[in-house]
Amino acid sequence: VQLQASGGGLVQAGGSLRLSCAASGRTFSSYTMGWFRQAPGKEREFVAAVTWSGGRTYYVDSVKGRFTISRDNAKNTVSLQMNSLKPEDTAVYYCAAGMTWPATTQKGYDYWGQGTLVTVSS
Repeated sequence: VQLQASGGGLVQAGGSLRLSCAASGRTFSSYTMGWFRQAPGKEREFVAAVTWSGGRTYYVDSVKGRFTISRDNAKNTVSLQMNSLKPEDTAVYYCAAGMTWPATTQKGYDYWGQGTLVTVSS
């Protein structure tokens, strides 16, 4: 599976962005999909995940109620809708694919996209 993340940019605090991750490969629908982020000088951290069917989701506490992960298996895409953005959400965001659930650590994912930068100004 090859992953290509997009949709990052500069937004003011309180604004919204929608990240997308396009996947290649016929087995996309078999994978748990996740989003991680890495802020400058910090370790990469889990943000959100969705099961292969889209039926279950999981979020880190800091984004609950603000971010929504979803997927479209017909289009081989997974999205992260980010609302009420805060300066602390500034990071490079990565999409990832894996075969475990719930997968909240990097070890649970086998494939990674290249990352897209989100900058939230105060």
